[in-house]
This record gives sequence, structure tokens and C-alpha cells, in this order.
Amino acid sequence: MKQRVFRCLFFSCLYLAASSALVQAATLNPGCVVLLHGLARTAHSMSAMSEALKQAGYQTVNVDYPSTQMNIPALAERVIPEGVSQCGHTQPVHFVTHSMGGILVRQYLSVHHLPALGRVVMLAPPNQGSEVVDTLRDFFLFQWIYGPAGQQLGTDVQSLPKRLGPVNFELGVIAGNRSIDFLTSWPLPDPHDGKVSVESTKVAGMKAHLVLPATHTLIMNDDEKIQQAVYFLGHGFFLNPDISYQE
Repeated sequence: MKQRVFRCLFFSCLYLAASSALVQAATLNPGCVVLLHGLARTAHSMSAMSEALKQAGYQTVNVDYPSTQMNIPALAERVIPEGVSQCGHTQPVHFVTHSMGGILVRQYLSVHHLPALGRVVMLAPPNQGSEVVDTLRDFFLFQWIYGPAGQQLGTDVQSLPKRLGPVNFELGVIAGNRSIDFLTSWPLPDPHDGKVSVESTKVAGMKAHLVLPATHTLIMNDDEKIQQAVYFLGHGFFLNPDISYQE
């Protein structure tokens, strides 16, 4: 009888130790995060986000890519595999994106399966395009600055984001409702962040949507937005679910 009790205690302790080790391993290695900057920006714009994610225990890959030199499908085929490959064997692979970076993820996942995919946070994504592009796309200066990808981000029949359909991955969207971009604000319906309206950041299938005071240009550098992004990757919802939109 004593021997049976001892055996049960031994295996119970062994199970608890193994479970604790697995939990600790998961905590120490929450995964890899691929960061994708927006149109006409550089990886430097995602540096603050990358540092916060590292502090939270994530491996990060902050991809710098030629956003104005190719169209969106070509960029997606180049950028996403490059970022994922740099994660090595670390899984799961999450994404945090700004603006058009989110459209690259949607484009890639519309034609490819990523077995190790974790969660995705998009900051100010033009998921339904932007009226700014509709208004300015025919001007030479706009074409010169923003290139082929910029031409695809409108809201009309030429809009690539609107043709991508619902998302089928765990997505949290953070939208801004402040503007410092006076030259580009006038075509946009309120509320907006100076480049994208809050309504246009939404996409069918998203898990949560959060609207916070932020501008399109600086949303990725704000401490509150960074904290929300990190929290969503770890939990699958934002810090204050009362102000998040559930699809």
C-alpha cells in the first residue's frame, strides 16, 4: 500500500515538474515577431516596437524592404518569406505591421499557408483602401514618391486590399483618430488618422478592433499603442476589451 502511494506521489510530482517546465519554456520563448513598416518608410520606424517586443521576450525580425519599387503582390512574395526565414526555428511566427505592411501580410496569406502562424497586429492598415489615393493617384509627384504599390491602395475598383476578402487568422487592428497631415486629411471621412479612415482599417474576420488617439505617421512609436500590440500577441485581445470592436 505504501509502495503504491509512493509511486503515485512520484509520478504526480514528475507530471507537475514537466508541466511547469513546459509553461516556463513557453513563457521564455513566446515566439518570433516579423515587423513590417509602411509605404515609403524604413525599418527604423518600427525600432521602438521591436525593442518593446524584445523586452517582452520575443525574437524580432525588423524587415527593411523597398516599398515604393514594386507592386504589392511582388513585395509580399519577397518580403514575407524573407522575414519568416530569419525567425529560424522559433515558433510561432507573429506579425506586427504598420499601414501597407498589413496589406502585404493579407496578400501573402491569401495565396500561401503559413503553418507556424501566430497572431497579427496591424497598426493603421488601409484594409479597405484610402480615399487619399483615389484623390492623388494621377499626380506625377504622388506616383514618383509612392510607386506601384501606392497606386493599388485606393478604395475604387482598382483597390487591391478590397479584393483580398476576409482574413482567416487571429488579427487585432489598432486605428488612430487624430491627424497632423492637413494636406491629405480633406478627402477622408471622419474619424481618420490623416491617411486612413477608422472605418477603412476594419476587415471581416478580424478578432478585435481598437480606436485610440494617434496619427498615421506616428502610431507605431506611441507607448500606449506599443503596449496594446504586445498584449494582443500574448493574449489574443487588447488590454481594454470594453473599447475594442468584436467582429
